[in-house]
Amino acid sequence: MQLLATVPGQVDSGDTALLLVCAGLVLLMTPGLAFFYGGLVRAKNVVHTMILSLVCMALVGVLWALFSYSLAFSPGSAGLDRYIGSLAWIGLRGVGADVYKDLAPTVPHAAFMLYQGMFAVITPALISGAIVERVRIKAYLLFVGLWSIVVYTPVAHWVWAPGGWLHQLGCLDFAGGTVVHINAAAAAVVFAVALGKRRGLRAPSTLPHNVPFAILGAGLLWFGWLGFNGGSALAANGLAAYAFSNTFFAPAAAALAWGLAELFFFHGKMSGVGLASGAVAGLVAITPAAGFVTPLSALVIGAAAGLASLTAVRYRPRLGLDDSLDVFAVHGVGATLGALLTGVFASKVVNPDGADGSLKLVGIQAVGILATFAWSGLLSFVLIKVIPLVTPLRADEENEHSGMDMAEAGERAYINADEGM
Repeated sequence: MQLLATVPGQVDSGDTALLLVCAGLVLLMTPGLAFFYGGLVRAKNVVHTMILSLVCMALVGVLWALFSYSLAFSPGSAGLDRYIGSLAWIGLRGVGADVYKDLAPTVPHAAFMLYQGMFAVITPALISGAIVERVRIKAYLLFVGLWSIVVYTPVAHWVWAPGGWLHQLGCLDFAGGTVVHINAAAAAVVFAVALGKRRGLRAPSTLPHNVPFAILGAGLLWFGWLGFNGGSALAANGLAAYAFSNTFFAPAAAALAWGLAELFFFHGKMSGVGLASGAVAGLVAITPAAGFVTPLSALVIGAAAGLASLTAVRYRPRLGLDDSLDVFAVHGVGATLGALLTGVFASKVVNPDGADGSLKLVGIQAVGILATFAWSGLLSFVLIKVIPLVTPLRADEENEHSGMDMAEAGERAYINADEGM
Protein backbone atom coordinates (compact mmCIF):
# COMPACT_ATOMS: atom_id res chain seq x y z
CA MET A 1 0.00 0.00 0.00
CA GLN A 2 1.36 3.42 -0.93
CA LEU A 3 1.02 6.03 1.77
CA LEU A 4 0.65 9.65 0.68
CA ALA A 5 0.35 11.66 3.88
CA THR A 6 -0.04 15.44 4.05
CA VAL A 7 0.87 15.73 7.73
CA PRO A 8 2.42 12.45 8.84
CA GLY A 9 1.92 11.63 12.47
CA GLN A 10 -1.32 13.57 12.91
CA VAL A 11 -4.81 12.12 12.56
CA ASP A 12 -6.64 13.75 9.66
CA SER A 13 -10.43 13.67 9.98
CA GLY A 14 -11.03 13.54 6.22
CA ASP A 15 -8.62 10.66 5.69
CA THR A 16 -10.10 8.82 8.65
CA ALA A 17 -13.67 9.30 7.43
CA LEU A 18 -12.77 7.99 3.99
CA LEU A 19 -11.05 4.91 5.38
CA LEU A 20 -13.91 4.04 7.74
CA VAL A 21 -16.47 4.39 4.95
CA CYS A 22 -14.29 2.26 2.68
CA ALA A 23 -14.03 -0.38 5.40
CA GLY A 24 -17.82 -0.59 5.32
CA LEU A 25 -17.79 -0.87 1.53
CA VAL A 26 -15.28 -3.71 1.64
CA LEU A 27 -17.32 -5.48 4.30
CA LEU A 28 -20.29 -5.40 1.92
CA MET A 29 -18.26 -7.29 -0.66
CA THR A 30 -18.42 -10.58 1.25
CA PRO A 31 -22.26 -10.72 1.31
CA GLY A 32 -22.07 -9.57 -2.31
CA LEU A 33 -19.82 -12.52 -3.06
CA ALA A 34 -22.34 -14.78 -1.31
CA PHE A 35 -25.08 -13.59 -3.68
CA PHE A 36 -22.79 -13.86 -6.71
CA TYR A 37 -21.70 -17.40 -5.91
CA GLY A 38 -25.15 -18.38 -4.61
CA GLY A 39 -26.82 -17.44 -7.86
CA LEU A 40 -24.38 -19.50 -9.91
CA VAL A 41 -24.92 -22.86 -8.20
CA ARG A 42 -27.88 -25.26 -8.29
CA ALA A 43 -30.94 -24.48 -6.17
CA LYS A 44 -30.29 -27.32 -3.74
CA ASN A 45 -26.90 -25.84 -2.78
CA VAL A 46 -27.50 -22.09 -2.61
CA VAL A 47 -27.75 -21.71 1.19
CA HIS A 48 -24.64 -23.77 1.85
CA THR A 49 -22.76 -21.83 -0.81
CA MET A 50 -23.70 -18.49 0.75
CA ILE A 51 -22.75 -19.76 4.22
CA LEU A 52 -19.23 -20.51 2.96
CA SER A 53 -18.78 -16.78 2.37
CA LEU A 54 -20.64 -15.47 5.40
CA VAL A 55 -18.85 -17.69 7.91
CA CYS A 56 -15.54 -16.11 6.90
CA MET A 57 -16.82 -12.82 8.30
CA ALA A 58 -17.20 -14.51 11.68
CA LEU A 59 -14.20 -16.84 11.85
CA VAL A 60 -11.56 -14.72 10.15
CA GLY A 61 -12.82 -11.60 11.92
CA VAL A 62 -12.21 -13.17 15.33
CA LEU A 63 -8.78 -14.49 14.31
CA TRP A 64 -7.84 -11.07 12.92
CA ALA A 65 -8.48 -9.42 16.27
CA LEU A 66 -6.71 -12.12 18.28
CA PHE A 67 -3.43 -12.42 16.39
CA SER A 68 -3.64 -12.41 12.57
CA TYR A 69 -3.39 -8.62 12.30
CA SER A 70 -0.30 -8.61 14.47
CA LEU A 71 1.35 -11.33 12.38
CA ALA A 72 0.52 -9.50 9.15
CA PHE A 73 1.51 -5.93 9.99
CA SER A 74 3.54 -5.62 13.20
CA PRO A 75 7.32 -5.27 12.95
CA GLY A 76 8.82 -8.73 13.17
CA SER A 77 11.73 -9.84 15.26
CA ALA A 78 15.26 -9.39 13.95
CA GLY A 79 15.87 -11.67 11.00
CA LEU A 80 12.20 -12.55 10.53
CA ASP A 81 10.70 -9.15 9.72
CA ARG A 82 11.13 -9.78 5.99
CA TYR A 83 8.75 -12.73 6.24
CA ILE A 84 6.32 -12.40 9.16
CA GLY A 85 5.31 -9.99 11.90
CA SER A 86 5.47 -10.60 15.62
CA LEU A 87 2.80 -10.97 18.30
CA ALA A 88 3.45 -7.48 19.63
CA TRP A 89 -0.15 -6.48 18.85
CA ILE A 90 -1.78 -9.70 20.03
CA GLY A 91 -5.41 -9.09 20.95
CA LEU A 92 -4.99 -5.65 19.31
CA ARG A 93 -2.87 -4.50 22.23
CA GLY A 94 -1.61 -1.02 21.48
CA VAL A 95 -3.79 -0.65 18.38
CA GLY A 96 -5.84 2.43 19.15
CA ALA A 97 -6.52 6.04 18.26
CA ASP A 98 -2.94 7.08 17.60
CA VAL A 99 -1.38 6.77 14.15
CA TYR A 100 1.21 4.18 13.33
CA LYS A 101 3.56 6.21 11.16
CA ASP A 102 5.03 3.38 9.12
CA LEU A 103 1.63 2.06 8.04
CA ALA A 104 -1.03 4.75 8.14
CA PRO A 105 0.42 8.15 9.04
CA THR A 106 -2.80 10.22 9.01
CA VAL A 107 -5.47 7.81 10.29
CA PRO A 108 -5.93 6.04 13.64
CA HIS A 109 -4.14 2.73 13.84
CA ALA A 110 -7.46 1.08 14.72
CA ALA A 111 -9.02 2.36 11.49
CA PHE A 112 -6.21 0.89 9.40
CA MET A 113 -6.50 -2.40 11.28
CA LEU A 114 -10.26 -2.58 10.67
CA TYR A 115 -9.89 -1.77 6.99
CA GLN A 116 -7.26 -4.46 6.50
CA GLY A 117 -9.45 -6.93 8.38
CA MET A 118 -12.05 -6.71 5.63
CA PHE A 119 -9.44 -7.83 3.10
CA ALA A 120 -8.52 -10.79 5.29
CA VAL A 121 -12.21 -11.78 5.52
CA ILE A 122 -13.04 -11.88 1.81
CA THR A 123 -9.86 -13.61 0.64
CA PRO A 124 -10.65 -17.15 1.90
CA ALA A 125 -14.30 -16.63 0.92
CA LEU A 126 -13.12 -16.36 -2.69
CA ILE A 127 -11.67 -19.87 -2.42
CA SER A 128 -15.10 -21.33 -1.73
CA GLY A 129 -16.22 -20.78 -5.32
CA ALA A 130 -13.97 -23.59 -6.50
CA ILE A 131 -15.28 -26.19 -4.05
CA VAL A 132 -18.99 -25.45 -3.69
CA GLU A 133 -21.63 -28.19 -3.94
CA ARG A 134 -19.39 -30.81 -2.31
CA VAL A 135 -17.22 -29.48 0.55
CA ARG A 136 -18.16 -30.20 4.18
CA ILE A 137 -18.50 -27.18 6.44
CA LYS A 138 -16.37 -28.68 9.26
CA ALA A 139 -13.41 -29.25 6.96
CA TYR A 140 -13.91 -25.85 5.34
CA LEU A 141 -13.90 -24.07 8.70
CA LEU A 142 -10.70 -25.81 9.71
CA PHE A 143 -9.08 -24.98 6.38
CA VAL A 144 -10.12 -21.31 6.46
CA GLY A 145 -8.93 -20.82 10.02
CA LEU A 146 -5.53 -22.34 9.39
CA TRP A 147 -5.13 -20.87 5.91
CA SER A 148 -5.84 -17.34 7.03
CA ILE A 149 -3.04 -17.61 9.60
CA VAL A 150 -0.31 -19.61 7.86
CA VAL A 151 -0.89 -18.48 4.26
CA TYR A 152 -2.64 -15.10 4.15
CA THR A 153 -0.82 -13.27 6.94
CA PRO A 154 2.72 -13.96 5.67
CA VAL A 155 1.86 -12.82 2.13
CA ALA A 156 0.21 -9.66 3.46
CA HIS A 157 3.38 -8.99 5.45
CA TRP A 158 5.65 -9.64 2.45
CA VAL A 159 3.81 -7.15 0.26
CA TRP A 160 2.43 -4.43 2.53
CA ALA A 161 4.44 -4.33 5.76
CA PRO A 162 7.39 -1.90 5.52
CA GLY A 163 9.90 -4.67 6.26
CA GLY A 164 8.34 -7.28 3.94
CA TRP A 165 10.70 -8.72 1.36
CA LEU A 166 8.45 -8.12 -1.64
CA HIS A 167 7.76 -4.58 -0.43
CA GLN A 168 11.48 -3.92 -0.19
CA LEU A 169 12.03 -5.51 -3.60
CA GLY A 170 9.68 -2.92 -5.11
CA CYS A 171 6.73 -5.17 -5.95
CA LEU A 172 3.64 -3.04 -6.57
CA ASP A 173 0.29 -4.27 -5.29
CA PHE A 174 -1.95 -1.35 -4.54
CA ALA A 175 -4.95 -3.21 -3.12
CA GLY A 176 -4.41 -6.96 -3.24
CA GLY A 177 -3.76 -8.46 -6.67
CA THR A 178 -1.19 -10.84 -5.17
CA VAL A 179 -2.19 -10.74 -1.50
CA VAL A 180 -5.89 -11.41 -2.13
CA HIS A 181 -6.61 -12.75 -5.60
CA ILE A 182 -3.55 -14.77 -6.61
CA ASN A 183 -3.30 -16.06 -3.05
CA ALA A 184 -6.92 -17.26 -3.12
CA ALA A 185 -6.76 -18.59 -6.69
CA ALA A 186 -3.76 -20.81 -5.97
CA ALA A 187 -5.50 -22.33 -2.95
CA ALA A 188 -8.74 -22.71 -4.89
CA VAL A 189 -7.28 -24.78 -7.69
CA VAL A 190 -5.39 -27.03 -5.26
CA PHE A 191 -8.53 -27.58 -3.18
CA ALA A 192 -10.65 -28.28 -6.27
CA VAL A 193 -8.20 -30.91 -7.51
CA ALA A 194 -8.07 -32.54 -4.08
CA LEU A 195 -11.87 -32.77 -3.81
CA GLY A 196 -12.43 -34.06 -7.32
CA LYS A 197 -15.36 -33.41 -9.60
CA ARG A 198 -18.92 -32.92 -8.42
CA ARG A 199 -21.06 -36.03 -8.73
CA GLY A 200 -23.92 -36.24 -11.18
CA LEU A 201 -22.95 -33.40 -13.49
CA ARG A 202 -24.28 -33.80 -17.01
CA ALA A 203 -21.74 -31.26 -18.31
CA PRO A 204 -18.48 -29.69 -17.06
CA SER A 205 -20.50 -26.65 -15.97
CA THR A 206 -24.04 -26.24 -14.67
CA LEU A 207 -26.54 -23.52 -15.46
CA PRO A 208 -26.95 -20.85 -12.76
CA HIS A 209 -30.13 -21.40 -10.78
CA ASN A 210 -30.71 -17.65 -10.18
CA VAL A 211 -29.20 -15.17 -12.64
CA PRO A 212 -30.63 -12.12 -10.78
CA PHE A 213 -28.76 -13.24 -7.64
CA ALA A 214 -25.52 -13.38 -9.61
CA ILE A 215 -26.08 -9.93 -11.15
CA LEU A 216 -27.01 -8.47 -7.75
CA GLY A 217 -23.90 -9.99 -6.24
CA ALA A 218 -21.69 -8.57 -8.99
CA GLY A 219 -23.25 -5.15 -8.46
CA LEU A 220 -22.55 -5.29 -4.73
CA LEU A 221 -19.01 -6.41 -5.43
CA TRP A 222 -18.44 -3.54 -7.86
CA PHE A 223 -19.86 -1.03 -5.38
CA GLY A 224 -17.80 -2.40 -2.51
CA TRP A 225 -14.69 -2.61 -4.69
CA LEU A 226 -14.61 1.16 -4.89
CA GLY A 227 -13.69 1.06 -1.22
CA PHE A 228 -11.42 -1.94 -1.72
CA ASN A 229 -9.22 -0.01 -4.15
CA GLY A 230 -10.05 3.62 -3.39
CA GLY A 231 -9.53 3.30 0.34
CA SER A 232 -6.10 1.77 -0.24
CA ALA A 233 -4.82 5.29 -0.85
CA LEU A 234 -5.32 5.72 2.92
CA ALA A 235 -6.05 9.40 2.35
CA ALA A 236 -8.73 11.61 0.81
CA ASN A 237 -6.52 12.93 -1.98
CA GLY A 238 -5.78 12.76 -5.69
CA LEU A 239 -4.46 9.22 -5.45
CA ALA A 240 -7.79 8.08 -4.04
CA ALA A 241 -9.52 9.82 -6.95
CA TYR A 242 -7.37 7.87 -9.42
CA ALA A 243 -8.05 4.60 -7.61
CA PHE A 244 -11.81 5.18 -7.45
CA SER A 245 -11.92 6.19 -11.13
CA ASN A 246 -9.88 3.21 -12.29
CA THR A 247 -12.16 0.92 -10.30
CA PHE A 248 -15.04 2.07 -12.46
CA PHE A 249 -13.35 2.17 -15.86
CA ALA A 250 -11.51 -1.18 -15.79
CA PRO A 251 -14.54 -3.36 -14.99
CA ALA A 252 -16.63 -1.35 -17.44
CA ALA A 253 -14.16 -2.19 -20.20
CA ALA A 254 -13.92 -5.81 -19.07
CA ALA A 255 -17.69 -6.33 -18.99
CA LEU A 256 -18.02 -4.76 -22.42
CA ALA A 257 -15.23 -6.89 -23.88
CA TRP A 258 -16.70 -10.09 -22.41
CA GLY A 259 -20.24 -9.25 -23.52
CA LEU A 260 -19.25 -8.28 -27.07
CA ALA A 261 -17.12 -11.40 -27.42
CA GLU A 262 -20.12 -13.52 -26.44
CA LEU A 263 -22.38 -11.61 -28.80
CA PHE A 264 -20.21 -11.59 -31.92
CA PHE A 265 -17.84 -14.53 -31.59
CA PHE A 266 -19.34 -17.24 -29.40
CA HIS A 267 -23.06 -17.43 -28.65
CA GLY A 268 -24.67 -14.67 -30.66
CA LYS A 269 -26.13 -13.54 -27.32
CA MET A 270 -24.98 -11.26 -24.50
CA SER A 271 -25.65 -12.92 -21.14
CA GLY A 272 -26.17 -11.29 -17.77
CA VAL A 273 -23.81 -13.76 -16.12
CA GLY A 274 -21.22 -12.95 -18.79
CA LEU A 275 -21.45 -9.21 -18.16
CA ALA A 276 -21.27 -9.79 -14.41
CA SER A 277 -18.29 -12.15 -14.71
CA GLY A 278 -16.52 -9.74 -17.03
CA ALA A 279 -16.96 -6.92 -14.54
CA VAL A 280 -15.52 -9.06 -11.75
CA ALA A 281 -12.54 -9.99 -13.95
CA GLY A 282 -11.88 -6.31 -14.60
CA LEU A 283 -12.14 -5.50 -10.91
CA VAL A 284 -9.64 -8.24 -10.10
CA ALA A 285 -7.18 -7.06 -12.75
CA ILE A 286 -7.24 -3.40 -11.75
CA THR A 287 -6.76 -4.17 -8.05
CA PRO A 288 -2.94 -4.26 -8.09
CA ALA A 289 -2.79 -1.32 -10.49
CA ALA A 290 -5.54 1.00 -9.24
CA GLY A 291 -3.24 3.54 -7.59
CA PHE A 292 -0.43 3.36 -10.12
CA VAL A 293 -1.98 3.80 -13.59
CA THR A 294 -4.06 6.33 -15.53
CA PRO A 295 -7.73 5.76 -16.39
CA LEU A 296 -6.78 5.13 -20.03
CA SER A 297 -4.43 2.37 -18.92
CA ALA A 298 -7.22 1.03 -16.70
CA LEU A 299 -9.44 0.65 -19.76
CA VAL A 300 -6.73 -1.38 -21.50
CA ILE A 301 -6.13 -3.54 -18.43
CA GLY A 302 -9.84 -4.15 -17.99
CA ALA A 303 -10.52 -5.09 -21.60
CA ALA A 304 -7.53 -7.43 -21.67
CA ALA A 305 -8.64 -9.08 -18.44
CA GLY A 306 -12.19 -9.59 -19.69
CA LEU A 307 -11.00 -11.39 -22.80
CA ALA A 308 -8.30 -13.38 -20.98
CA SER A 309 -10.68 -14.60 -18.28
CA LEU A 310 -13.39 -15.46 -20.81
CA THR A 311 -10.83 -17.53 -22.72
CA ALA A 312 -9.78 -19.27 -19.51
CA VAL A 313 -13.40 -20.01 -18.55
CA ARG A 314 -14.07 -21.57 -21.96
CA TYR A 315 -10.84 -23.59 -21.91
CA ARG A 316 -11.11 -24.88 -18.32
CA PRO A 317 -13.47 -27.85 -19.04
CA ARG A 318 -10.87 -29.29 -21.41
CA LEU A 319 -8.50 -29.65 -18.47
CA GLY A 320 -10.94 -31.87 -16.58
CA LEU A 321 -10.78 -29.50 -13.60
CA ASP A 322 -13.99 -28.89 -11.67
CA ASP A 323 -13.23 -25.40 -10.39
CA SER A 324 -16.97 -24.99 -9.86
CA LEU A 325 -17.32 -21.23 -10.36
CA ASP A 326 -14.06 -20.59 -12.24
CA VAL A 327 -12.18 -18.95 -9.39
CA PHE A 328 -8.83 -19.50 -11.07
CA ALA A 329 -10.01 -18.38 -14.50
CA VAL A 330 -11.30 -15.08 -13.13
CA HIS A 331 -9.18 -14.33 -10.06
CA GLY A 332 -5.99 -16.16 -10.92
CA VAL A 333 -5.83 -15.13 -14.57
CA GLY A 334 -7.20 -11.63 -13.98
CA ALA A 335 -4.86 -10.85 -11.09
CA THR A 336 -1.80 -12.26 -12.84
CA LEU A 337 -2.49 -10.19 -15.92
CA GLY A 338 -3.24 -7.10 -13.82
CA ALA A 339 -0.04 -7.44 -11.80
CA LEU A 340 2.10 -7.83 -14.92
CA LEU A 341 0.41 -4.91 -16.66
CA THR A 342 0.99 -2.81 -13.56
CA GLY A 343 4.66 -3.27 -14.39
CA VAL A 344 3.97 -2.01 -17.91
CA PHE A 345 1.65 0.94 -17.25
CA ALA A 346 2.68 2.21 -13.78
CA SER A 347 3.38 5.92 -13.76
CA LYS A 348 4.91 8.21 -11.17
CA VAL A 349 2.63 10.93 -12.51
CA VAL A 350 -0.20 9.03 -10.85
CA ASN A 351 1.73 7.92 -7.77
CA PRO A 352 5.14 9.44 -6.99
CA ASP A 353 5.72 6.69 -4.43
CA GLY A 354 5.31 4.02 -7.11
CA ALA A 355 7.44 3.51 -10.21
CA ASP A 356 7.39 4.00 -13.94
CA GLY A 357 6.64 0.99 -16.09
CA SER A 358 9.70 -0.91 -17.29
CA LEU A 359 10.92 -4.38 -18.14
CA LYS A 360 12.65 -4.50 -14.74
CA LEU A 361 9.40 -3.68 -12.97
CA VAL A 362 7.58 -6.40 -14.92
CA GLY A 363 10.23 -8.83 -13.71
CA ILE A 364 9.75 -7.73 -10.09
CA GLN A 365 6.00 -8.16 -10.48
CA ALA A 366 6.57 -11.66 -11.85
CA VAL A 367 8.63 -12.53 -8.76
CA GLY A 368 5.73 -11.49 -6.54
CA ILE A 369 3.27 -13.51 -8.62
CA LEU A 370 5.36 -16.68 -8.63
CA ALA A 371 6.22 -16.43 -4.93
CA THR A 372 2.56 -16.08 -3.99
CA PHE A 373 1.41 -18.92 -6.23
CA ALA A 374 4.12 -21.19 -4.84
CA TRP A 375 3.54 -20.32 -1.19
CA SER A 376 -0.23 -20.54 -1.30
CA GLY A 377 -0.29 -23.63 -3.49
CA LEU A 378 2.21 -25.56 -1.39
CA LEU A 379 0.80 -24.65 2.04
CA SER A 380 -2.77 -25.23 0.84
CA PHE A 381 -1.77 -28.68 -0.36
CA VAL A 382 -0.28 -29.48 3.05
CA LEU A 383 -3.40 -28.29 4.86
CA ILE A 384 -5.65 -30.33 2.58
CA LYS A 385 -3.60 -33.44 3.33
CA VAL A 386 -3.69 -32.88 7.10
CA ILE A 387 -7.36 -31.89 7.56
CA PRO A 388 -8.81 -35.32 6.53
CA LEU A 389 -6.97 -36.77 9.51
CA VAL A 390 -9.42 -34.78 11.62
CA THR A 391 -12.61 -34.64 9.54
CA PRO A 392 -13.64 -35.61 5.97
CA LEU A 393 -13.27 -32.95 3.27
CA ARG A 394 -16.10 -34.02 1.02
CA ALA A 395 -19.78 -34.81 1.46
CA ASP A 396 -20.90 -38.37 0.84
CA GLU A 397 -22.68 -39.29 -2.37
CA GLU A 398 -26.19 -39.27 -0.90
CA ASN A 399 -25.86 -35.78 0.59
CA GLU A 400 -24.25 -34.43 -2.53
CA HIS A 401 -27.10 -35.78 -4.62
CA SER A 402 -29.88 -34.51 -2.33
CA GLY A 403 -28.20 -31.16 -1.84
CA MET A 404 -25.76 -29.55 0.56
CA ASP A 405 -28.38 -27.17 1.94
CA MET A 406 -30.30 -29.79 3.92
CA ALA A 407 -27.26 -31.97 4.59
CA GLU A 408 -24.98 -29.22 5.92
CA ALA A 409 -27.26 -26.31 6.87
CA GLY A 410 -30.59 -27.95 7.59
CA GLU A 411 -32.23 -25.24 5.51
CA ARG A 412 -33.55 -24.72 1.99
CA ALA A 413 -33.55 -21.55 -0.04
CA TYR A 414 -36.89 -22.35 -1.69
CA ILE A 415 -39.68 -24.34 -0.09
CA ASN A 416 -40.72 -25.90 -3.38
CA ALA A 417 -37.25 -26.15 -4.86
CA ASP A 418 -36.66 -29.06 -7.20
CA GLU A 419 -34.20 -31.19 -5.27
CA GLY A 420 -32.85 -32.56 -8.52
CA MET A 421 -31.63 -29.23 -9.83
